[in-house]
Amino acid sequence: MKGVIFNAVEDAVVDLYSEDVWDDLLEAAQLDGHYTSLGNYDDADLSALVAAACPMTGHEPDELVRVLGRHAFPHLAGRYPELIADADSTHDFLRQVNDIIHPEVLKLHPDARPPAFDFEDRPDNVLRVTYRSERRLGALAEGLILGAGDRFNEHVEVTVVSGHGEAVTVFDVKATRLAPTGS
Repeated sequence: MKGVIFNAVEDAVVDLYSEDVWDDLLEAAQLDGHYTSLGNYDDADLSALVAAACPMTGHEPDELVRVLGRHAFPHLAGRYPELIADADSTHDFLRQVNDIIHPEVLKLHPDARPPAFDFEDRPDNVLRVTYRSERRLGALAEGLILGAGDRFNEHVEVTVVSGHGEAVTVFDVKATRLAPTGS
């Protein structure tokens, strides 16, 4: 797994909890935590961090991964703003993942193994998203989708249709624009 994912997870943990909690997680997971954005790291490192974090946070593993994904999205978007610049909504963003975002990721990180997505428009502003990855991180994808909704000021409902925790997970994603907040 690319280090940039670990950097985003670290930022999310620090934002949600604290730097001390991040250090405690690294110690409990017996990891050194020196993740560089361009580095490659064992997928098991993320599993170890999640396993260490569950008792500390009171979350179940998938719930925690979803929360971290949601809170990691702004960090990823801030690091690579050009990858979301042409999207006006969560659905727009998702439709760009395979054709724009992942090719750009592969330019920056040629050895990355990003997931693949398929899309199907459904009635009532629902986008059916099929996630494929040997990593089985559908919960992370779900969290990132929710984070995209936050970014685009939308209320996003993600329903897992099938494949929870599998290499192929199917989601229905309904996004509704929120009223502008402000002055």
